[in-house]
Amino acid sequence: MRHAGGSVTTPAARGGARCGMAVAALILVVAGAAGSRAAGDEGLRAGAALVDVTPLELPVLVNGGMTSRSLDRVASPLHARALVLESAGRRVAIVIVDSCMLARPFLDEVKRLAAARTGIAPSDMLVAATHTHSAPAAMGCLGTDADPAYVPFLRERIVEAIDRAAAALEPAEIGFARADAAEYTALRQWIRRPDRVVDDPFGNRTVRANMHAAANPDDVTSEAGPEDPELGMISLRAVGGRPIAVLATFSMHYFGAADLSADYFGLFCADLERRLAPPGSAGHDSAVVLLAHGCSGDIWRVDYAVPKERRPDPTIADYAAGLAAIAAGACAGVEHRGDVTLAMEERRLAMEYRRPDRQRLEWAERIVAGLGGRPPSTQEEVYAREQVILHGLPPAEVVVQALRVGDVAIATTPCETYAVTGLKIKAASPLERTLVIELANGGDGYIPPPEQHALGGYNTWPARSAGLETEAEPRICEAAIGLLERVCAAPRRAPAPPAGAAAARILGAGPVALWRLDDPQGPHAADASPHGHDAVYEPGITFWLEGPAGIAPPGVVNRACCFAGGRLRARLPGLGTRYSVAAWVWNGLPDGARDVAGWIVSRSPDHGLAADGDHVGLLGAGERAGRLVYLHGDGAPVAGSTPVDRWSWHHVVFVRDGATARVFLDGRLEIEAPVPPTSGPPPEALFLGGRSDRADGWEGRLDEAVVFDRVLDEAEIRRLFGL
Repeated sequence: MRHAGGSVTTPAARGGARCGMAVAALILVVAGAAGSRAAGDEGLRAGAALVDVTPLELPVLVNGGMTSRSLDRVASPLHARALVLESAGRRVAIVIVDSCMLARPFLDEVKRLAAARTGIAPSDMLVAATHTHSAPAAMGCLGTDADPAYVPFLRERIVEAIDRAAAALEPAEIGFARADAAEYTALRQWIRRPDRVVDDPFGNRTVRANMHAAANPDDVTSEAGPEDPELGMISLRAVGGRPIAVLATFSMHYFGAADLSADYFGLFCADLERRLAPPGSAGHDSAVVLLAHGCSGDIWRVDYAVPKERRPDPTIADYAAGLAAIAAGACAGVEHRGDVTLAMEERRLAMEYRRPDRQRLEWAERIVAGLGGRPPSTQEEVYAREQVILHGLPPAEVVVQALRVGDVAIATTPCETYAVTGLKIKAASPLERTLVIELANGGDGYIPPPEQHALGGYNTWPARSAGLETEAEPRICEAAIGLLERVCAAPRRAPAPPAGAAAARILGAGPVALWRLDDPQGPHAADASPHGHDAVYEPGITFWLEGPAGIAPPGVVNRACCFAGGRLRARLPGLGTRYSVAAWVWNGLPDGARDVAGWIVSRSPDHGLAADGDHVGLLGAGERAGRLVYLHGDGAPVAGSTPVDRWSWHHVVFVRDGATARVFLDGRLEIEAPVPPTSGPPPEALFLGGRSDRADGWEGRLDEAVVFDRVLDEAEIRRLFGL
């Protein structure tokens, strides 16, 4: 979700900001650059083709659901949309197919056949599924098998699309555009409250995060990760200006249709083709639009942070038309050029599946034996069959690619990839103009980042739809970035967002440590100060969610991390009894969930409560619910008086001034309490997002945590933190 306005934002305010957001289209010119495998300065040629892949025989099996189903009516036609580019004798093909998923062995055969017809090397072909959930099953998944009659038909049609696009090559020019389409995408993966964890299909209480869990907002604390609102587009036109093709990527899972349908992907393409057609042309014949699936494994169109009565409820046609209008506006002013070269690389990674242990396999085999050959009809039966299938599968081979056209890059993943993974790849790419296409060259299921596996949920349950090893995401991510370095002949960029004036102001005040909490992954939390006090993210923390506004430079999203059972653990030797700790905080628990909503700052030895320990948290129940609280050792807690709203950013500073403790909220003194004298050195351990004894961990987000080895007064707090 996009946090708009000031540093304190309610869900309703965020929803209003998203719906009323003006579309900001940034038009970028594609400059030529030398390729790692292509040489010369010959002009670009491009060709595109549109081939109908709607099944000729009905009904057909359709996957995308938990159990098997078939459909016998067509709501919108299905297509394979192909684009072939050529420069300096190098040709590459990109095909986007209206299908839920396409298996790697199937696509290897497609590429072999297409290579025989066109001469394009199989490793120079990128074939991806749109991920419509209302297309014929081209591969088996969960309770649905591949449709045996449709698979050979689809194979021939994809080959035909590549052949026709190659035959249509003509001199061309290329341009790039991007637009912000935040109101069309949102997180569907939410973190459940710790007291509302539910069972997985194997009978274990592991589901701490799940898709659509926020349908009841009282059940959840926060989105589990960030969204990616960018609608990125590569535009191809003939030298005279006639449009040839537009390749777009967007991160939104699917809309949904009752009958066979290309979903919003096909409707978007048809709508944009009409908008791009020159006056008097034949409409669809004038251009081919390809909408590839951006990283969308945890994404959907419904923003659960907006109250249900205030959410927009468009039809699929309205949704696609609105997105196409944004694309058309961004493409309108694109500058094109033809002096670009191509480079493309591919890497194949061997990976293991998370196979069942003996106990789970025996459980699964008993259930499958009881099916008697019929398809599974319950979640338990589906996942039991998946365990038997996983047990018998050979190791997986996954395909990762990178393509460069001038100074535009494309990276691929063969999986349903979380938005944060796409953001990490784009942020690290040597080229700022980078698109990421998922479900390309295979359909290897969900690959949550490792930290998300600790939270469980459907996207992590071992099956063909989510069965790869826990480290699959970082391995694929690293392979994609490495290939981008090769095709761009340039090193990767630092993925962390640049520091803005707020961080510079704090660093100028000489902190002991500044953890900006904008690390894209764990376990190390980088210290932005010169002292090198890197901290450790414990399991139960997710990364790169949006932080408070006004921290990052203009045009840059400020990143924060979300706590769901883990803590940030640091060691600060020599920190005395006169010190200050500050952080931006965002509470995800509703009032009444538990006595203490969560602890924000804790200074005490791990696993215990020292007599001279300091702890600052937020009360969760009773008359003081939502108020800050200070606790020294095992003494009596002291509460503040100002309520801290749920799902809003606030700034908290704890100051220990020897025999006095103070807590400031949004720049104002909230708590002042005496501290009894203690003997011995103060604890070296400091925790953020949880207490030292692991009681009542923080459930929400933290950002921009800073420690000073001196006392801050109210005036300095307000100046340093812009309050």
